[in-house]
Amino acid sequence: MGKVTGFIEYGRKTPDKRPVSERVNDYLEIYTEPSEEEIQAQGARCMDCGVPFCNDGCPLGNIIPDFNDLVYRGKWRDALHRLHRTNSFPEFTGRICPAPCESACVLSINEDPVTIEFIEKTIVERGFAEGWVVPQPPTRRTGKKVAVVGSGPSGLAAAQRLNRAGHLVTVFERNDRIGGLLRYGIPDFKLEKSVIDRRLAVMQAEGVELRTGVHVGVTMRTSELVAEYDAVLLTGGAEAPRDLDVPGRNLEGVHFAMEFLEQQNRRVAGKQIDSAASILASGGNVFVLGGGDTGSDCIGTSHRQNARTVYNFELLEKPPEGRTPHTPWPIHPLPSQILRTSTSHEEGGERDWCISTTAFSGSNGKLEKLHAARVRFGEPDRATGRRPMETVPGSEFTLAADLVLLALGFLGPVREGMLEELGVELTERGNVATDGYATSVPGVYAAGDMRRGQSLVVWAIAEGQEAAAQIDRDLRREGPALSL
Repeated sequence: MGKVTGFIEYGRKTPDKRPVSERVNDYLEIYTEPSEEEIQAQGARCMDCGVPFCNDGCPLGNIIPDFNDLVYRGKWRDALHRLHRTNSFPEFTGRICPAPCESACVLSINEDPVTIEFIEKTIVERGFAEGWVVPQPPTRRTGKKVAVVGSGPSGLAAAQRLNRAGHLVTVFERNDRIGGLLRYGIPDFKLEKSVIDRRLAVMQAEGVELRTGVHVGVTMRTSELVAEYDAVLLTGGAEAPRDLDVPGRNLEGVHFAMEFLEQQNRRVAGKQIDSAASILASGGNVFVLGGGDTGSDCIGTSHRQNARTVYNFELLEKPPEGRTPHTPWPIHPLPSQILRTSTSHEEGGERDWCISTTAFSGSNGKLEKLHAARVRFGEPDRATGRRPMETVPGSEFTLAADLVLLALGFLGPVREGMLEELGVELTERGNVATDGYATSVPGVYAAGDMRRGQSLVVWAIAEGQEAAAQIDRDLRREGPALSL
C-alpha cells in the first residue's frame, strides 16, 4: 500500500497532455512527463484494501500495491525490479493498455482509481534513464533451439523469457522491422518507435536473434522450421480483418484501417510510399467505421493528415458513460459496454451510433458517396439473448465521402500459408486450438491473438510469458522450469 490516508488526501491526476493545437501537427507522444512528486502522490493513493483486486484484474498478475508503495517511498529501483518480475515490457503496457487493473481497483467502487498505468510507465522510464535496465544474458545455454514466428508483444515476451532460461531463440518477422503491430499498427503519437528499439537492443545484447523479411509459409517453408528447431511458437496475431460486404466496397477510397495506419507509420519511419498506392486523409471527408481502438487510431491519424472532416460511425448503440448493473465492479467493461473518449476523439470529428452503412458509390472507380441508414434494436430474445436490429423507416441518408476506413475488428489469424502448411487444428472461431499452449502438431505452440483472438497488448504479453514457461518445461522435461 501507499500512504494510509493517501486516498483521502490526494485526488486522481493523470499526466498533462500537450495542447490539441500542437499535437495534431506532429506524431510525438501526447502525454508530458509528470514530476516525481506528482507520481509519488499518486502512488500514495494505493490504499490498504485488504484484497488487492487490481492484481487479479491485470492479466499479467502485476503485484501492483507493492510497486505503488515503493514509488511512494522513493524506492524506484526496487519498484522496477518488482514490476519486471511479472511484466516483460512495462514501457508498452504503460502507454497502450486500457488498464483493466484500474477497473478492478477498490477505490473505483465509489472514487477515481489509482493511476496504475502511468505509475508503471514512470517506473520503467526512470529505469531506462538511470541505466538500471541492462541485458540479463543466461549464465549457461541448454543447447535447445526455439523459433518464434511473429515479433509482436506476445512473441517478444516469449523470446525474452526463453532466452533468459538458456535456450537459443530466433524471432522471425515478415516485415522489414521487428515489432508487429507495435511497429506498424499503433500510431507513433501513442507509442514512439524508439521505445521498441530501446528494448530490442537489450534483447539482442542478451542473445536473442532477430530475423526480418522472413514470411514463414511464403518465403520459408514451415517444414524447415520444424526440422531445424526443437520448438516453434506461433505468435502471428489475428490479422484477418472483418470486411463490409456492401455495394461499392471495391471502389478506390475504401480501405481496411490497418492498411491506412501501417502506411502512416512507415512514413513517420522515413519510408517512401508509392504515390499510386498512397492512402491519405488530407483535405478529404473521412469516415471511420468502427468504434474501437483501431478506429480511434484512424481518427487521430486523419487529424494529423489534415482531413477536412472526420466522422466515426458505430453500428451499435451509444454505450452508457458509467458502469451499469451489467458491468459491476471489478469487471473491466468492454468497449461496447461503457463510453470511452480517447485523446483522438478529443481532437475533433463527429461520432454517431446506430448507423448501418448500406453502400458506397462513385464514378470512374473512385469513391464519392457513403450511403447509410439509422437502425434500432429490440428487446433481447429469451433463448439467445440477442437483440434484433431493424432499419428505422425513412432514416436513409447520403454523405459526400473521399475516404472510408474499415475498423470493424478482426476474424482471427490468417489461415493461408503457415497454418495450412503446418496443419494445426483450429477452433470453431478459426483461432489456433491448443492444449495449454501446445498445438495439435508436436513441438509447435501458439500464443497471443493467434490463439485467443483479437485482444489486448497486456494479454499478448501474458500469453507469451506463459507459453515460454510451458515450452521451457517441455524442453527440459526434468530440472527447474522457467520462473514467471
